[in-house]
This record gives sequence, C-alpha cells and structure tokens, in this order.
Amino acid sequence: MVICFLTDFGLTDDFVGTCHGVIKRITPDAEVIDVTHGIPPQAVLQGALVLANTLPYMPVGVHLAVVDPGVGGSRRPLALRDREGRLFVGPDNGLLLPAAERAGIEEAREIANPEYALATISRTFHGRDLFAPAAAHLARGVPLADLGPPLAVDALVRLELPEPALTGDTVEGTMLYVDSFGNIALNVTRDHVERIGVVAGTRVELEVTGQRYFAVAARAFADARAGDVILYEDSYRNMSVAVSNGSASALLHADVGRRIRIRRA
Repeated sequence: MVICFLTDFGLTDDFVGTCHGVIKRITPDAEVIDVTHGIPPQAVLQGALVLANTLPYMPVGVHLAVVDPGVGGSRRPLALRDREGRLFVGPDNGLLLPAAERAGIEEAREIANPEYALATISRTFHGRDLFAPAAAHLARGVPLADLGPPLAVDALVRLELPEPALTGDTVEGTMLYVDSFGNIALNVTRDHVERIGVVAGTRVELEVTGQRYFAVAARAFADARAGDVILYEDSYRNMSVAVSNGSASALLHADVGRRIRIRRA
C-alpha cells in the first residue's frame, strides 16, 4: 500500500529520512510518496489545507501527516478511516480533518497500542516513534481497530477555517498560505469575486493593513507583464495573489491569517 507523507520537517535535517527508514523496516514493500516536507514550522492550518487540496490526486492508501507543535503534550495521536477507505495518521490537532472529512470519517482511533510503536517513544519525535510505525503497520494490513480505543468523531479537534465576507462591492478574505514562489492563497473563490463584478481583465484594488495595491484579474501568469500584481484562480480553485516574475508575499508583507480586501478599482 502507498503511504503519502506530509510534514513541516524540511529537508535539511535527518527527520524525513529517518521516518522513511522506520516505515521500510516495518513494511519493506511500502511505497512512500513525499507530498511535501516544506510546510512552515508549526503551520497546522497550512498543512491541513495542503493535505486536503492534494488528496484527490493521491492514490487511496495511508496518509501520514505530521505538523505537531503540541508534540509531547496532551494532544492525542490519531488514526482515521474515511468512507472511501483512505487511512489517516497524525496528531489530533485539526491537521487531518479537512482532508478526512471530504469523504466523511467512518472510524477514529487513538493510537495507544505499544505493539505498533517503536519500543522507546521520545517526547519530541512522535513522527518517527509513533506515527511512522502506525502508518507502516496499517500499510501492511493491520486493522485500524488494533491501534487503540475508538474516539467519537465529534470530539476530535477541529481548526477554525476563516470564511470570506462580502459587503457591498468588497470581498474581505484571509491569507491562508504562501508557496515557495511567494504566491498568496486566499480563502476566496472565483464565485466570490464574480459576485462583485471581478472577471478576467478587471482591474482590482487590494487592501492589506491599510496599504492599497492595484492588480489585474488574470487567467494565467502569461497574461501579465513582469512586475504586475495579479489576482488569479490557482490550481486548487482558490483565488491567489501573485506578482509576475516576483513575490507577492514580499510586496504585500504577507502573513498567514492576515485579512485582505478586494474590490474593483
């Protein structure tokens, strides 16, 4: 079975490679797809959104996700199954739920059986000692129920996902995350901006922390000149802000959770 692996570990340290090693020692024939290990440190919301956005493009299998600022604390280690047969392993901090709830959660378990963890569990690296072993055992066919006691789905931790607000000729959205190109994903869809009359080619005003920036709604980066600010629908059907051949994050001083107002110029 395939294990799709997402973390905020980065690639500088040994963390990702060590988890791969743990998985392969338990389930040598497991295929591991590294979705990304570039989630910003402790950015649970960004990790949850990336996990949910990429889910439709991944094979049905085990989805191992670790963005875990509460490691060693009271948060529970979690394993889920959705109604399409996907399995999810990670911390009970909201990280797994936007993805798992796409098809509906069928079963939730607390990972508590020491038989499916490493012999020694550190307080700071549950990715290696607890989550990677659990994912590997699930991939080799261990029943989800063997990992630990059941949990009520409505008792799982959920993230507060910001909703956009439409007021008159303005959409007020939230910056959800920034990719490596400096493009800013928003919690705004094309339907939201079309409701205030913004379509491809429309000039728009973006307001961030009192500063105003002029942009153009575009279908593709090629529709803009170098240095132009553009508002576009990204590959996951969210509206995003970019600077052609530049960084919107740097220009707009992007910060996850920061509000942004969009109106026709």
